[in-house]
Amino acid sequence: GLQARLMSQALRKLTGIVSKSRTCLIFINQIREKIGVMFGNPETTTGGRALKFYSSMRIDIRRIAAIKEGEQVTGSRTRVKVVKNKVAAPFREAEFDILYGEGISREGDLLDLAVNHEILEKSGSWFSYKGERIGQGRENARQFLKDNKDTMAKLEAEVRKELGLIPATPAATTAPAPTQGGRVTTMPSAVETAAKATAARK
Repeated sequence: GLQARLMSQALRKLTGIVSKSRTCLIFINQIREKIGVMFGNPETTTGGRALKFYSSMRIDIRRIAAIKEGEQVTGSRTRVKVVKNKVAAPFREAEFDILYGEGISREGDLLDLAVNHEILEKSGSWFSYKGERIGQGRENARQFLKDNKDTMAKLEAEVRKELGLIPATPAATTAPAPTQGGRVTTMPSAVETAAKATAARK
């Protein structure tokens, strides 16, 4: 229809602009169901086929469960599937918690990885770390990690080691310590180095 033609025209123009400006352009779409589909997946996205063709990555995001504290809903368990990917391997899936007012739960992510790699023990509904119980139920264990930063840091270091990742270095993100005389020593940038080299040649 008209919307599909407009999308196709707009995306032809946007592709070059986005590439030159090195911009990440994100489109959010909704799922509709095709009428009269007897076989295959009836779900589709609106706006024609141009957006599917031009996109470098397409991600299917679905809420699969509600996270509650008592009767109050505080977030949602979310499943993500990469249905198209031009920059890496497609068709991978991930699950994580999105907490309202907070975003993706780092503690919940760490909890899942630690259980999957047998760093945390899960017996029934209890979670244990090195023989010590840290919570009954996933939400209590997640809250324990949130309240006990030292335990969380140790657990994260073990998970990173198991996955072969570079250990987190929080100290590297802090401001540089002042040297004698209160001055801060910094590395010269590439632009400064090039400028000095040009001046020296002159």
